[in-house]
Amino acid sequence: MSTVEQMTVSEALPDAPVSILIAALGGEGGGLLTDWVVSAAEREGFIVQSTSIPGLAQRTGATTYFVEIFPMKAADLNGRLPVLTLLPNPGDIDVMVASELLEAGRAVQNGFITPDKTTLIASTHRVYATIEKAAMGDGRTDTKRIIAAAQEMSREAVLFDMSKVALESSSLINSVLLGAMAGSGRLPMQRETLEGVIRDGGIAVENNLHGFAAGFDLASAKTSDTTSSEPRTSHKSIPMTPGALAERIDREYPGPALAMVNEGVSRLIEYQDAKYAGLFLDRLDPIRDHDMAQNGEGTGFEITIEAARALAHWMAYEDVIRVADLKTRPDRLPRIRKDLKAAPDQPVVVVDFLKPGLEEFCSVLPGFLARPLLGWAGRHNKLDSFNVGLHITTSGAFGYGLMRFMASLKSIRRAGHRYASEQALIERWLTAVKGALSLDRETGIEVIACARLVKGYGETHRRGSSNLSRILTELIEPAVESGVLIAAQQIKKARTAALADSSCAELDSTMATLLSN
Repeated sequence: MSTVEQMTVSEALPDAPVSILIAALGGEGGGLLTDWVVSAAEREGFIVQSTSIPGLAQRTGATTYFVEIFPMKAADLNGRLPVLTLLPNPGDIDVMVASELLEAGRAVQNGFITPDKTTLIASTHRVYATIEKAAMGDGRTDTKRIIAAAQEMSREAVLFDMSKVALESSSLINSVLLGAMAGSGRLPMQRETLEGVIRDGGIAVENNLHGFAAGFDLASAKTSDTTSSEPRTSHKSIPMTPGALAERIDREYPGPALAMVNEGVSRLIEYQDAKYAGLFLDRLDPIRDHDMAQNGEGTGFEITIEAARALAHWMAYEDVIRVADLKTRPDRLPRIRKDLKAAPDQPVVVVDFLKPGLEEFCSVLPGFLARPLLGWAGRHNKLDSFNVGLHITTSGAFGYGLMRFMASLKSIRRAGHRYASEQALIERWLTAVKGALSLDRETGIEVIACARLVKGYGETHRRGSSNLSRILTELIEPAVESGVLIAAQQIKKARTAALADSSCAELDSTMATLLSN
């Protein structure tokens, strides 16, 4: 090559690679989104490199993915290779992608968004972090401050509720994010190439293409809608009363699912209150929407029914408050007398044998008190060493009064450690359910059934929660994250093994076999 030719090539070289940082929650397909971007770049002949950094377990675990694309065909580089970095550098990000608003806030705080360089593409919906849920008061992050900072600190901000768009297109949020990235004009790849990698992936192709198109159109139109930044409860203005909830169910739920959904709401009103039952419906709504979108295939709303059954049972989890409430119901003593065939003049004494342990006591304490106690007990293998044997005569005034006092703690249940930990695991499971349903109906049903692992209290509850978390971490979430279809039968085998014995030996063996295949 002549000197003139060398100078021509050098002058045509891009100044720097296009750097892309993606922050996504577990189950939202951040890994698949990254794969789509990398595959599209490779198809157009660009040199591309990607890395990922797993996050800790906040709201199902936040993972960041870093991609660098040298926007010049490798064939035109005459064998030369650009130097690409493995980690994102603050102040050096061209495109920042956040699947949820708080992740955009973290990126601003960490210096990854700068006004001279970064295009921010973020969904404005919220998925509350554990610390926000566990706060004694209103621990929610101020979303208006995040949005204002994001708009001020970025070169351009593409903000809208991508979760809502994904729901409307029956896709996962990752396809909407990809469309928004393409619509922003900051990717060096053509729209047709990006659509091609979605088609060739073979995963919910039509739905993902619809999500991509919707994201593309909104981003290319410079949409910046910041009005729906909180977790959507389209029924916020409706009073949380049993009557209002019943009307909502009749209006919004299909006939085959009415009996189960109504039963779930009734149970949760009795367990806690109408607001808690409203949360049950808010959590069930996206699953119902998916079921209704697919019901043309004659599914009979099995998904909605099974999800309602599992969710209502889990949300009404057993704790000392629940036990005390059940043992002091007005109809309990008459029922016992009837079962014993006791005459009206015969005295009946009811003694309840209880053996609460440290976990039961800590369940009603706020997290900042419960966590250190449980952590110390766990490290010293003493979680089961503080069980107190109690004989309470609930047919007598003192015993009944003591149990009623425990039952009255229902009013502060939401402030307790057990409530926060249960809700966090429920949200993680729901994210996995929605992700699995987007891949395959039967797989989604098996993930729903995994809720059966969590039951009881004490050691039984501890083991079940641990087993569910393990199956999610090792089997379900990686599949959902990568968009790789996992056989429903594999999930069923893992769940069956977890229920088989208390030593977890069978689960260990089954998981080893499944993960080795």
